Amino acid sequence: MGPSMAERRADRSPNARRLRRRYLRVARGTRDGGAQAGPPTGSGRVVVIGATVGQGHEGAARELSRRLSLHGVDVATYDYLDAVPAAARRVLRDLYAPTVQHAPAVFDGVFRALEHPGTVRRVTEGICTSAEPAILRWSAGADVVVSTYPLGGRTLGELRRSGRLGATAVTYLTDPAAHALWCHPDVDLHLTVTRATARDAGRYGVHAVASGPLCAPGFREQVDRAGARPGVRADLALPPDVPVALLSAGSLGMGDVPRTIDAILHHPTACVLVLCGRNDVLRRRLGGDPRVTALGWRDDVPDLMTAADVLVHNAGGLSLTEALVAGLPAVTYLPIPGHGRANATVLQESGLAPWPRDPAALAAAIDRAHRTRVVGAGPGALSLWPAGADPVDAVRAVLGPPDPDERSVVGL
Repeated sequence: MGPSMAERRADRSPNARRLRRRYLRVARGTRDGGAQAGPPTGSGRVVVIGATVGQGHEGAARELSRRLSLHGVDVATYDYLDAVPAAARRVLRDLYAPTVQHAPAVFDGVFRALEHPGTVRRVTEGICTSAEPAILRWSAGADVVVSTYPLGGRTLGELRRSGRLGATAVTYLTDPAAHALWCHPDVDLHLTVTRATARDAGRYGVHAVASGPLCAPGFREQVDRAGARPGVRADLALPPDVPVALLSAGSLGMGDVPRTIDAILHHPTACVLVLCGRNDVLRRRLGGDPRVTALGWRDDVPDLMTAADVLVHNAGGLSLTEALVAGLPAVTYLPIPGHGRANATVLQESGLAPWPRDPAALAAAIDRAHRTRVVGAGPGALSLWPAGADPVDAVRAVLGPPDPDERSVVGL
């Protein structure tokens, strides 16, 4: 759904422009080691709202809360699904994976329908409205409320539009592709991981800011761990000199994983590490081929990325962000419907991850990634977000006192 003129005017509001200018000033001060690096330690109260739908939204919320706490900010973290009625909770949490897996056309149709006025959009907005009382309770006394889940951002935007939410509303887009649900014109500040997503959000009349990734610090350390690669491969019983694809299907193990494995094995020598997440049924199904290692839920994914040459993903979620941070080349293959395909399009068009359509093209992409990995270059060398960018800077900028020189700062 394209932005209306009213939506475009809303994003050009003085408050939105002011927050972007303040964010830029604080981010610059933090990177330069200056004294303008945010509010005094311990000032302000922040509410962070994630969602236990997969791992991406929850993981981003958890990491943002952790970083804010390190700065002495008073943070409370909530699950958006706890704010909606039980029936809606079951639909959002329990039907997501089965619909993607067994009725992909239905899921894709719902995703597309959410972009336009209609029954699906009205039902979804009804769920967002049902969450308002709980979110208002959670937000009492807060200075800033951040949502890492699209429906959460929608609820915050409506509460801001009606004047019932006094706190500054911030949305953090965890997906590479923007969407109508992500981009509410009355949210004060839209943050994204990469510049590519910030540009994509412009389709909806909002001016988003590339603020960098929210993932565990261990992934950033992988850029400097090339020397550990042989030892990690030996621990995993992987050959030292063949291409290794790390196949991620999200925390729920979604998508056509067996078919993707077959396509990777079209490469004559490549081995596959399969992250099955919490999908034990999938993990038990795989195996039998000496080039395939099926793994359950792992807490050592940074080490697995050190061992790999390429991430093969199907959704563009948290694993993709982690790979970008770790400098691991990524390839999209057989993306899941809906947001998976939308993410794949943005990633391909921005040059962040190719989207091969057949096994031969996938094998060629794996070879290119392997050569890139060997020479030590990769996505980490690209300018994905401003140097040193951290979403915490944006929140601290909102918490900080008004800057008398704000008018002299050029907006993002």
